[in-house]
Amino acid sequence: MLIKAIQKDDVLLNDIKNSETGSQVKVWWLGQSGFLLKWSEKFLLFDPYLSDSLSKKYASTDKPHTRMSELVIDPARLDMVSVVTSSHNHTDHLDNETLIPILAVNPEIKFIIPEANRAFIADRVKCDLAFPIGLSDGESIEVEGFKIYGVPAAHNAIDRDENGKIKYMGFIAEFGNYKVYHSGDTLWYDGIVETLAPFKVDIAFLPINGNKPERRVAGNLSFEEAARLGKEIGAKLTIPHHYHLFDFNTEDPENFIIEAQKQGINFKVMQHGEGFIF
Repeated sequence: MLIKAIQKDDVLLNDIKNSETGSQVKVWWLGQSGFLLKWSEKFLLFDPYLSDSLSKKYASTDKPHTRMSELVIDPARLDMVSVVTSSHNHTDHLDNETLIPILAVNPEIKFIIPEANRAFIADRVKCDLAFPIGLSDGESIEVEGFKIYGVPAAHNAIDRDENGKIKYMGFIAEFGNYKVYHSGDTLWYDGIVETLAPFKVDIAFLPINGNKPERRVAGNLSFEEAARLGKEIGAKLTIPHHYHLFDFNTEDPENFIIEAQKQGINFKVMQHGEGFIF
C-alpha cells in the first residue's frame, strides 16, 4: 500500500497556483528531496523527482527500487517554475523524465547545476550545452529575484573535477528577508557547520536516510546528524527529506522527531504534497 499524499494532482496544482503568499514564502514537499517554494509570485524548485524511472530501471535487478509513496503530480503540469536545480548527477536529483517536461513547459526557466556536471546534464536532459547555469562552491548567481549560492556536499566525499569544480553541491537561496538551505545529498564533513552557520538560514532541508554500505548506494546524514546540524547552524526551522520514496533506502521520520525534540530545535515533518507558509 503506497503512502497517500495529503494532496496531489488537481488539488495540489490548485494550491500551488492560487496560494497568496505576499511577502511570505510557501513550501511544498513533492517527495524525496523535491521542494517547491513560492515567493513574490516566483517559484523555485529544488531537485525534483516526479517519475518512476528508477523503479523501472531496477525492476529486474538485485536492487529493486520499490516505490513507497504516491506520485504527487505530473511534472508537465508544473508550468509556473522560475528556477529549478539539480544538486548532483544521481537520477533522483537529475531525472530526465521529470526535468525534460518541466523545461519544456517553462521556456524562460533558469536551471542551476554544478558546473562540473554540465556535459553530463546537457546530455541527460537533451538541452543545449550552454543552457544550464553552473556554480561551484563559493560562487553565487542572481536569477529571477533569487540569489543562489553553491556550497559543498559530500556524497560520500567532496568530489571535484580536473578544474577544481565541485560535483556534489548544496544550495543556499536568498530572497527577500529569507535564506533557505537545500542540502542536496550529503554526509557530515569537516567544515560543514562553519560553511553554513554564517548564512543564518531560516529553513534547512536536510536528508535523514543515513549511510549504510549494505544498501550499495551513496549515503546521507542520519536522523541524529540532521537534527544536530539544524541546531549547530542555527536554522530557524529544519525539514527532513530523502525518505519514504524507496523501501530499501529510507528512514522512519518518527526517529527524526524524537531526536529533534531532544536537540530542542524547531522542525516540521511534511507529508507528500503538503504546503505551508513560513
